[in-house]
Amino acid sequence: MADEFEIDLDDLERRMDGALTALRQEFLTLRTGRASASMLEPITVDAYGAVTPLNQVGTVNVPEPRMITVNVWDKGLVGKVEKAIRESGLGINPVMDGTIIRLPIPELNEERRRELTKVAGTYAENARVAVRNVRRDGMDQIKKAKSDGMGEDDQKFWETAVQELTDQGIKKIDDSLESKQEEIMQV
Repeated sequence: MADEFEIDLDDLERRMDGALTALRQEFLTLRTGRASASMLEPITVDAYGAVTPLNQVGTVNVPEPRMITVNVWDKGLVGKVEKAIRESGLGINPVMDGTIIRLPIPELNEERRRELTKVAGTYAENARVAVRNVRRDGMDQIKKAKSDGMGEDDQKFWETAVQELTDQGIKKIDDSLESKQEEIMQV
């Protein structure tokens, strides 16, 4: 009878993994004192009358551990790119050098590191909420199947399977958070 009422665990797992992937993308935007091209991914520039991702108006490089360079392809956009970086909230002060914008990454102080670990914790909590929402959807599917005639043994089996998926997803999120917090606090 378990075949009659199939809960799509693969779909639930895919959605939970999506929350983890989104969390890792958010973690990439956190500045840890080391240069990373991914720090600039969320930045967009008003170019040619459209909002354009920064990596589509110039080449982003990391020539050394504390420096990012952006080689803007169109001289007319250099000012707009510089303004977008300043207003991004990254706390980086761009230095202009022709069509190349240099972004020196300052050393993080202890207080800023603690703030960033709290931000990382907030991102992780949002991911946990997303995983729990997927769990709730799975449990709702099981309740619907029970009202359609699923047996109690099958219900327990599926509830256990969904809970195990949820526990695995939360553990992956917690592990990611822990490693990111260690990276942030590393001097």
